[in-house]
Amino acid sequence: MIIYLLQGMGLGFVAAAQPGPFQAFIISQTLKNGWRPTLITALAPLLSDGPIIAIVLLALSRVPASMQGYLHTASGVFILFLALCAFGRWRAASGGTALGAEPAYQSLLKAVLMNVISPGPWIFWSLVAGPTLIGGWNEALSRGIAFLAGFYLVLIATFALTILLFGTARRLGPRLTRHLFGAAALAMAGFGCHQLWIGLDTIGVW
Repeated sequence: MIIYLLQGMGLGFVAAAQPGPFQAFIISQTLKNGWRPTLITALAPLLSDGPIIAIVLLALSRVPASMQGYLHTASGVFILFLALCAFGRWRAASGGTALGAEPAYQSLLKAVLMNVISPGPWIFWSLVAGPTLIGGWNEALSRGIAFLAGFYLVLIATFALTILLFGTARRLGPRLTRHLFGAAALAMAGFGCHQLWIGLDTIGVW
């Protein structure tokens, strides 16, 4: 059981530490709202991954290429929308306009929606974590649970640490906050364009 716990912890850290649209999103939300309202978004994978894991495992740990294409496209459009919002906050910060914080539940809903329509979690659970989870589950229920516990413990803790670090950076002054807003907007725009390109290419638009 310890082996599956450690495997889950290792994969949780890899998933959380790898740069991606979700990380850029929580950084942007932290800069806008502060770390306290944003901290709850670290729990978004717990709310969104359940249906993803169930569907992927029922599909024998394979996501069809056509499905991946539509997921990439939907994810790209949504991430570009969030990038546009982040760019608007960057402009407001540049002009000295006060940034209005949004309720914590809105950040959480956006984070859950991003996770559901992003191809990353689907591909990760179908090709990386899914087979290990199935293997542990088949050996013993406790091993499958240990894998999931280790994975989400480290994943959520790493996301929470990221939020706390950028919450501290937010207090260092408006100039740094403005630059971080710009970097987050550019990162999300890049991820969004990349996802959209892959999706349209997979579907066969060009």
